Amino acid sequence: MNILVLNAGSSSLKYQVIEMPSQNVKCVGLIERIGMEDAIFTHEKNNDKQSEILPIKSHEIGLKKIAKTLLESKTGVISSVDEIEAIGHRVVHGGSKFSKTTIVNQEVKDNIRDLFDLAPLHNPANLTGIEIAETIFPSAKQIAIFDTAFHQTMPKEAYQYAIPNSYLEEHKIRAYGFHGTSHKYVSEKAIEYLGEKSKKIITIHLGNGCSMSAIKNGKSIENSLGFGPMNGLIMGTRSGDIDQSVIFFLMKKLKKSIDEINNLLQKESGMLGLTGFSDLREIGDAAEKGSKNCKNALQLAAYRIKKYIGSYATILNGLDAIIFTAGIGENSSLMRALACENLDFLGLELDIAKNNIRSKEIREIQTKGAKVKILIIPTNEEIEIAKQSYNLIK
Repeated sequence: MNILVLNAGSSSLKYQVIEMPSQNVKCVGLIERIGMEDAIFTHEKNNDKQSEILPIKSHEIGLKKIAKTLLESKTGVISSVDEIEAIGHRVVHGGSKFSKTTIVNQEVKDNIRDLFDLAPLHNPANLTGIEIAETIFPSAKQIAIFDTAFHQTMPKEAYQYAIPNSYLEEHKIRAYGFHGTSHKYVSEKAIEYLGEKSKKIITIHLGNGCSMSAIKNGKSIENSLGFGPMNGLIMGTRSGDIDQSVIFFLMKKLKKSIDEINNLLQKESGMLGLTGFSDLREIGDAAEKGSKNCKNALQLAAYRIKKYIGSYATILNGLDAIIFTAGIGENSSLMRALACENLDFLGLELDIAKNNIRSKEIREIQTKGAKVKILIIPTNEEIEIAKQSYNLIK
C-alpha cells in the first residue's frame, strides 16, 4: 500500500511516499516559501536529489506540483494518482475530541477548523492540506494524525489548570501536549531497545519547536506544552514558560495589543529574541566566538530542560532513561552536554566522547555503569504517521 504522508505548514509542504507495511520510503520532498516568487522545491528519490526555485503562490499549486512530480517518469514513484491509497496528514491540535488517528470526514474538518484559535500557526495550514489533497487524490482515504492524541492519557492532575472548573467543562481549557507523534515514536523505539529497563522515560524533542514528555509504561503522563504549542521549553522563536503578569504589563504599561503580544511571544522571542538567531548552529558558532548573548541563551535553554528533567523524574518516581530527539536533540552535542550537566544525583552521567560521535543509529551516550540511560533516537514522524494510517485501514 502506497501512503503519502503530508505535513502542511503555514508556508511549507513536507511529503514522503511510503510503501506499507514494509516502511519502504520511495521518495521525500519539501516545498519552502509557499506564497513567494522564489519558492524552493526539493525532491529526492533513490538518493538522487533535485532542487528548483519557482513561484508557488499557494498550497494548492504546491500540492499539484508534488502530484506532477510523483507521476513523472524520472522523478515519480506512481503511474496514477489512484495508486496513492491513503494520505496521512499531520494535524497539530486535536483538542479533547480526538484521542486517536481518524479518517477525515466533514465533521472532522469542522472540528479542526474550530481549533484554529488554539494552533493558529498550524491547524489552518493542516486543514488546507487536507482539502486540497481531497481534490488531487480523490480515491485516497484522507487520514488525520493529531499531535495531541498521544497525550490524551495524561491524568487530570497533569492537564487541568487551577482556574474555575467551568472553563474546563464548558470551554475545554486545559493542557493538551504536543509533538505526540514524535514522542510516541521514540518512546516505543526506546522500549523496544531497552526492554524491561524502560518503564520510566523522559523524551526530549528539541527542534525549532521543543517539548518534553514523561512516559510511564509506554503512556504519556505529562508534556511541557499545554493549551497551545507555546509554553514550556525555550524554542527557536517562542518564549516558552513566562509569568502571566508579564502579559498584563505589556498590555497596560507598554500599550501592546493582543496581536502584538501574540506575535512577540510566538515569533520574536525564544532563541531569536535572546540572540538574533533562531538556528542553534549559528548560536553555537557565535558563542564560541565570544558572544555573551549567545552563551547566555544556551545556558537559559539548558537550565529550562534540566528543570523539567527534575520535575518529570519526580512525577515518574524514578528514571530509567532520557531520550534526545529531533533536529537539535539528535545533532547538537553541545546542547545535550549542557542539558545533562550536574545531574549525577539523578543517575545521569554523560560520556563526553560518546556524545561527540555522530551517527544516525540509536545509541547510548551515558558513562559505563551509569544508573540512567541517555539515548539519542532519531525521530521519524513520517514513518509513525504512515504506520498509524496503515493500521487504521488495512
